[in-house]
Amino acid sequence: MVVYQAYTLGSRQIKEWVLWLMADKMDYYETLGVSKNASDDELKKAYRKMAKQYHPDNNPGDKNAEEKFKEVNEAYGVLSDPQKKSAYDQYGHAAFDPAQSGSGGFYSGAGFDMGDIFESFFGDSAFGDVFSSGGRARPGPRRGADLRTTLQIKFEEAVFGTTKDIRITTNETCETCHGTGAKPGTVAENCRHCGGTGQERVQQQTMFGSMTSVRTCSVCHGEGKIVRDPCATCRGSGKVRTNKTLQIVVPKGIDNGQSIRLSGKGEAGEKGGPSGDLLITVYVQPHKVFTRQGTNLYLDVPITFVQAALGDEIIIPTLEGEERYTIKPGIQPNTVVNIRGKGVPNVKNQRMIGDLVVKFIINVPTQLNERQRQKLREFAEEMGAEYRDDKKTWFDKLMGKK
Repeated sequence: MVVYQAYTLGSRQIKEWVLWLMADKMDYYETLGVSKNASDDELKKAYRKMAKQYHPDNNPGDKNAEEKFKEVNEAYGVLSDPQKKSAYDQYGHAAFDPAQSGSGGFYSGAGFDMGDIFESFFGDSAFGDVFSSGGRARPGPRRGADLRTTLQIKFEEAVFGTTKDIRITTNETCETCHGTGAKPGTVAENCRHCGGTGQERVQQQTMFGSMTSVRTCSVCHGEGKIVRDPCATCRGSGKVRTNKTLQIVVPKGIDNGQSIRLSGKGEAGEKGGPSGDLLITVYVQPHKVFTRQGTNLYLDVPITFVQAALGDEIIIPTLEGEERYTIKPGIQPNTVVNIRGKGVPNVKNQRMIGDLVVKFIINVPTQLNERQRQKLREFAEEMGAEYRDDKKTWFDKLMGKK
């Protein structure tokens, strides 16, 4: 009678019913005592607090505390992982129920399909069309995986751009068999077990009675084809491991940690599918003099007390050469000036260039002979009491005294 009801319920009712069966566990957000909009820091803070509260070392012999500690760890393990959190927010505990999928739950780390879930219960039926986001995967062209590597460059190379050679190892389509995996002159045969579909139907007894599930073919492993006479070069895989050198154009203005994407330079696709991409993360060596923030460069320039008092024309280094700059008499310590257009190009719009931000640091001499000290005393005397008491006067002004 239960089986009959399961088959006669509407598809929407069945979806709600099955998800209700999986909703016996406490909500992960409630377990940690946070809202669904909680930030990563809030999640971490709540987890640490509750893990400390219910840790077995703090609650010896307390079975309830031990169980709560396990729940807290389980909840944080899901909510701290962006992919698992996304799956949980969409499907709740059903996304991780090991009883519902041979792979350990609906969540596979790369997304999951509600159509496949219900087909595992009810077979190839309308439920797949109702709940599937894209239908079951069929043997056919598949895009290759992306590759990742790193590249270290000098500070100047990041600012002005450069060209670099990098060496990578990747799976390329076999040139002997052109990716078929079959020896030249032969072809792969349709799998007789699944009829070339890559899937097989299995009758199984469940809590609902006898039902049909659809699984990956155990003979061809979902390929739909059987290679009887494999290619000697790739041993039937259709791919060969290859070392190759690529020339990389590093754009002007790239910053530390940014990536360059080369389309189609990743792993070869399956069955004629496109190749993946190559992503190169760039690491920039620090400069001995300049520091960078965005498109601006920063530089501390030391000047003497005399230059600050009398003014002077000095040379300021830039990444493009030297720049003459006139210091006005009476410049104060830590004065900052911007030299326009002497910074870093914007990596997305290289006509936009940042500034060189210069801070003047006044060097105070630390080793004076007696004659020099006397000259300074005479200078202070000649400047008068107001100059000598300038610090006190400044403090009085700050405190509102007259």
